[in-house]
Amino acid sequence: MAGSVDPPDETPEGLPGGDDEYRSVAFDESFVRAARIRELSALERMADDTTADPEDPGIRRGGSSDDDSDSDIAIDDDRYAYRPGRVRRRGRGAGAGALLVVLLVAVVFAAAVHFGSRYPYQPPPDQRAEPLRVTLVALAPAGTVTGGEPRDLFARGPAATDRSGAAGIALPAARRTTHFSEGQVRAALSIARDYLLRSSLDPDVVTGATVRPVRALLDPDQLAQFDRSVDSPAADGRHATGGWLVRFDPARVALADPGVRIRGSLRVAEASTGVLEVTTDHTTTYALRPAASGGDSADASLFTVRRELRLRFDRDDLRTHRVELVASHLQAGPTDCSADLSGALRPLLAGERATATAPPAADPYASAPATAARHCAPLSPASQPTPP
Repeated sequence: MAGSVDPPDETPEGLPGGDDEYRSVAFDESFVRAARIRELSALERMADDTTADPEDPGIRRGGSSDDDSDSDIAIDDDRYAYRPGRVRRRGRGAGAGALLVVLLVAVVFAAAVHFGSRYPYQPPPDQRAEPLRVTLVALAPAGTVTGGEPRDLFARGPAATDRSGAAGIALPAARRTTHFSEGQVRAALSIARDYLLRSSLDPDVVTGATVRPVRALLDPDQLAQFDRSVDSPAADGRHATGGWLVRFDPARVALADPGVRIRGSLRVAEASTGVLEVTTDHTTTYALRPAASGGDSADASLFTVRRELRLRFDRDDLRTHRVELVASHLQAGPTDCSADLSGALRPLLAGERATATAPPAADPYASAPATAARHCAPLSPASQPTPP
């Protein structure tokens, strides 16, 4: 019912108390004329748990709100600004949300149980490092080994423009691969460079004083093979000292110049989704003298070693700064074809000649492994210093 109506002249029937019940309520004539009466809808009356919206204050201010009344009256005029309250239903949405969460958790749990029973978790296989494979090649000179001062020998040979020490090992630009970041590629190259420095240029390692700097970089799975290669070297393709490092016989030779010259390159690629592989190819030139010369370098000679290494790194290796040495190919000369390269290297020094320049015969019926046969090749005269 809408519109302005006059208040009843007498007490409505069915309301006990008559005027006594409304005696405290005073209506002036202007208020009554301006009042608009609006009956709330059925949905609004059925709401048990309602709250007034903060934006619409004053629901049913000053009016009656008896539970047994047939209608709720909201009064609105310019002076009192009464507005009908908005009905907000609470409880039903929260309950539905909670039920949905419970059902979702139950579904996830059931799926986990189902797939766990059909496809039980299997830990990844333990990826152990492969044994190192070694190839050694002796380079025999055709004539007498040239001698002289180290500085003159370097200047007249192919190593004249090579840098010495760490400056001779240049790293390529590190670029990310499919499964490794740029930082991980850079770490692999850095570890490979560190291994070359320790195994080829460290004076204490080269002269046979220690092997600890090299051993500290190796994967723990390869330590047993390394120790046997150092303590009991053998020409079996697995346990040669020269496969891991450059080491001269300290009873025979000494360094005539600590400035070892080196040149070469490094390449990096993914061997698999979890492994980086770095391939190194470096030629190192040493100035050597007889150990019995007492420090006189006038009779020095040059000795050249070319090493090609394949190094592998998984993510644990990159994190712990260690390397897995997969393959090693070494060419060294001037030396005799009959020399055993499995242990410490025994170079031919200034004034010496090779007694055997042809590789030894290989017996296919021998009991030793085929890899045990020594390899030999002639040393190119272009790799040696020119005569003065």
